[in-house]
Amino acid sequence: MQKTLLICCGATAREVLAIVEGNGMGHMQVESLPAGLHNTPQFIPERVREKIRANRDQFERILVLYSDCGTGGRLQAVLDEEGVEGLGGAHCYEMYAGAAAFASITDEEIGCFFLTDYLTRHFERLVIQGLGLDRHPELRDSYFGNYKKILYLAQRDDPDLRARAEAAAAQLGLELEIRRTGLGDYRDFLLRHVEKS
Repeated sequence: MQKTLLICCGATAREVLAIVEGNGMGHMQVESLPAGLHNTPQFIPERVREKIRANRDQFERILVLYSDCGTGGRLQAVLDEEGVEGLGGAHCYEMYAGAAAFASITDEEIGCFFLTDYLTRHFERLVIQGLGLDRHPELRDSYFGNYKKILYLAQRDDPDLRARAEAAAAQLGLELEIRRTGLGDYRDFLLRHVEKS
């Protein structure tokens, strides 16, 4: 097996590590960049490039488990320049749901605010505090007035996370729908690469 580095976002690292450990992929090492980069996606491509270049000599293969994540195609340009394969897709919501299922969801469910396990676990810090709603709750309707519901794409069936998602929906005044997606295209992508090697 080729010694492989997996570069991912801090928001998906827990799930990527679960795939690696749960499928006997001991030849794969997971390194993540801070999840907070999503607030400044213009910096994601160069941070990924730095991680690739810092590790190129230590691994036979490097895979990047980021989607575009708001970089406007700049991340893919970096991957092409560095000769590294990436996961593809628009963002982690698409990867968890699966590309075809996500396209169907967005066609049918315009006006969804998406949650993942990570976002549900850190909702207060990332959404409420991150948008200043803890200091200015009157801004809630300005931010979320056009949303119809929260769609929680759950990676695992966890009663604590379900309760947190319910609390998040109540805070935003939105209906909650939970769809269990598991690890979606992340798992499939990594299993295909194990088969190749």
